[in-house]
Amino acid sequence: MPVVPIDSLSHPGVETYAALTEAQLRNRLDPQRGIFIAESPKVINVAIQAGYRPLSLLCEQRHILGDASSIIERFPEIPVYTGTRELLASLTGYTLTRGVLCAMQRPEPADVADICRGASRVAVIDGVVDTTNIGAIFRSAAALGIDAVLVTRTSCDPFNRRAVRVSMGTVFLVPWTWIDKASDLKALGFKTVAMALTDNSVSIDDKWLCSEPRLAIIMGTEGDGLPQSTIDEADYTARIPMAHNVDSLNVAAAAAVAFWQLRAE
Repeated sequence: MPVVPIDSLSHPGVETYAALTEAQLRNRLDPQRGIFIAESPKVINVAIQAGYRPLSLLCEQRHILGDASSIIERFPEIPVYTGTRELLASLTGYTLTRGVLCAMQRPEPADVADICRGASRVAVIDGVVDTTNIGAIFRSAAALGIDAVLVTRTSCDPFNRRAVRVSMGTVFLVPWTWIDKASDLKALGFKTVAMALTDNSVSIDDKWLCSEPRLAIIMGTEGDGLPQSTIDEADYTARIPMAHNVDSLNVAAAAAVAFWQLRAE
């Protein structure tokens, strides 16, 4: 294995972890592919098992024969940059990674029709920009039987480092891709339901809504919710009944409730 000791975060190759912005990582190899960073051995292994290709590792020396050993054994050709804990701890968020970071190649963007083929329940993330919420939505989608996730280009990138970490690697388990607008799914045979608190919304346990054979559940941004145009174009508008005059739930919490209640029968 090509172990590369470093004494500075400006060492060639380490800029991937220490200096590049998320936008720069997305364009690191080419505009269609790019790189993302996976953090912690558990998340990295989930990605590898899902077919993602590692490009390099950054870890403390002790992890080479420890937490990172199985990754290194499987991919002996990739460079392993290693430094002291004091040096690596100067990286933002390093203490949350269990000491191992991995640069991985992005897959080519999937086609919407391809990942929706055979799906009965899909989620649309429309304009959600908080990385924690994105990660939490993907974790709920994986756990609660969502077949695919479509993400509008106004949303945060699901391969953002924090989103990947919060998702516990489930962004690698649920097929996802970018979509221009939720209404595009109607051409693929889906009914769409906008999750919004409006005067004419139905309860989320509405029997007709729950019995739809193919349903796209649209979740909106944290502050203003879904655009009115998206609500107007949806086949249904649904709300989650709430007590104590609570006006809304965090989008990640609302997504979990919606995914469970609207799961395929």
